[in-house]
Amino acid sequence: MEELREKLKALIIDKLRLEGKKPQDIGDEMPLFGEGLGLDSIDALELVVAIEQAFGIKIEDGEVGVKAFRNVATLADFIKSKKGGAA
Repeated sequence: MEELREKLKALIIDKLRLEGKKPQDIGDEMPLFGEGLGLDSIDALELVVAIEQAFGIKIEDGEVGVKAFRNVATLADFIKSKKGGAA
């Protein structure tokens, strides 16, 4: 699970071009939006596409996305559940 979380952090930094950020700068429980990492709705769309492509999963709707994208830990749990426990 730790490997998946680190992969997600690197993907977030790369796909959203967060210059000056390193994976260790993003805490597992740090909110991705608002006062946490500070992502916005455009970042969310880009991140959904990147996650779907990278992990071969589908994020069905906005309500699911809001819960899954709360932080890196919830996102990793979501991906793991979609992939049947194998990430």
